[in-house]
Order: sequence, then C-alpha cells, then structure tokens
Amino acid sequence: MADHILEMRSITKTFPGVKALEDVTLAVDRGEIHAICGENGAGKSTLMKVLSGVYPTGSYDGEIVFDGEPVRFNGIRDSEHVGIVIIHQELALVPYLSIAENMFLGNERRGRGGLIDWNRANAEAARLLAEVGLDENPVTPVGQLGVGKQQLVEIAKAL
Repeated sequence: MADHILEMRSITKTFPGVKALEDVTLAVDRGEIHAICGENGAGKSTLMKVLSGVYPTGSYDGEIVFDGEPVRFNGIRDSEHVGIVIIHQELALVPYLSIAENMFLGNERRGRGGLIDWNRANAEAARLLAEVGLDENPVTPVGQLGVGKQQLVEIAKAL
C-alpha cells in the first residue's frame, strides 16, 4: 500500500450552470512533487481552491484526507495549519518592501513590547531563502529581483 500524505477523493464542484470538477481523485505520496496541468478551464485552479479551503467543505462533494485523517478546510488558514500552501502563478509580493517584510507580512516576528524583531525576521528569512537556493540579502527590496527569484521568495514564504 502506498503511503499517501494527501488524497482528494471523488471531488465534484459545481457552479450555476457549470460542473467545474466531476469525480476527481488525486493521491500524493510522501516525498512526491506533482504538477497539475491542463487547458484553460480544465479545473486546475478550482481543484487547488478546494484543497486550500478557498472553497470550503460543504461547497463541493467528495472528501479530502490528509495524513490518513479526513480533514475539513473552511478557509485558507485551515489548510495552512496542516502545511498545505498553494503558490499561485500570480505573485503576491509588494515590490517596495524588503524580501523579509514580504515573507512575514501579516505574520510579523514580534519581540519585546510587541515591536517587530527585524533581526529575528531577517535571520529567519535568510534561512528560508537558503532552503530554496536563493542567496539574497533579506533587506533587499523584492522589486529589485527578477521574476524567477521572486517566485523563489514566494516558495520560501510558503515554507
């Protein structure tokens, strides 16, 4: 038996007048990397929105199983809580903010008195950037990076 970390079973998602997904099943084993490919309108984004909780449990038919347990994602935070993060093709970065500021925007590293601990944020950003093979100073404005490096920042942010 395969060691599935993630299963999406018989997912069906409809919108008024359109069946966007019909009985879609996906199994991902530990350590695997998958790409979802298809033509425009094939349902790729819809499937990922189901997985990430953008379309909450109850808005579709089927089941999601994560690490052997059925899960109910009623929002993005629910899926992120178990480690599922979707990196979209469109970059969600603020060009005039630093790499570290972008990585922790909305999830700032706080120190004493509730102030942002920039030393901690920059050190953590540098560690995450190294994990994706990006040797950039975390204080560099993200707008100074090429698109490929910005995508790596998005991946590091997801980690």
